[in-house]
Amino acid sequence: MRVPRIYTRSPLTEGGTTALDENAAQHVGRVLRMQPGQELRLFNGDGHDYPATITSATKKQVDVQVGAPVANDTESPLDIVLGQTLSKGDRMDYAVQKAVEMGVTRIVPLTTERCDVKLKGDREDKRLRHWQSVAISAAEQCGRAHVPEILPVMTLAQWFEHTGDCDLRLVLHHRTEQSLDSMNTPTRVALMIGPEGGLSPEEIAAAENSGFLPVALGPRVLRTETAPIAAMALCQWLWGDIGN
Repeated sequence: MRVPRIYTRSPLTEGGTTALDENAAQHVGRVLRMQPGQELRLFNGDGHDYPATITSATKKQVDVQVGAPVANDTESPLDIVLGQTLSKGDRMDYAVQKAVEMGVTRIVPLTTERCDVKLKGDREDKRLRHWQSVAISAAEQCGRAHVPEILPVMTLAQWFEHTGDCDLRLVLHHRTEQSLDSMNTPTRVALMIGPEGGLSPEEIAAAENSGFLPVALGPRVLRTETAPIAAMALCQWLWGDIGN
């Protein structure tokens, strides 16, 4: 039987007994309906996985005995910050899930001129919590040591400032001949993805004026949820850990 891999915010210490945080406990106790004596594999973002055995379990609280940490080396040496324009339906969920699988470091939802999704107040908070949950599930599934952070929604001006520490900043733009393999090897990449209708010429110009390089992935126009996956796969192939 496959041992479930669960993210918890709780501190994990070899030989210790700990209570899983509320979200992890509900998933283990209520969704998976696991019982005392069953095994888990836990991680909390410290770079290790921890084998653990359930000592008590209810629908609201799960206590575990923690085993010896095992180093997790699944994180890419390439730091990718994704600026993903908001999209309707489950497209944003798909982009978040697959970006986590592709090794993204953090994700910034963006609002742009042609973006038809407006989030404010409680609605924004609810969506951010949902996307963070999607990121956690994806990290559990793909074996990552860290869960990428979903940051609050930003305007383009805020995004440009936020990515000032990246040594390569890219904006996807199919009307350019510049390709990824023409770039120097970076350590931290900012990747900017427009909405379904594309970024406006003014937004492309603003990105370029802020140090972003327009880059094309090929002759076809990709959907807003497909573009980041294709771009990150190429980035990881060229400069990260895919193919190594």
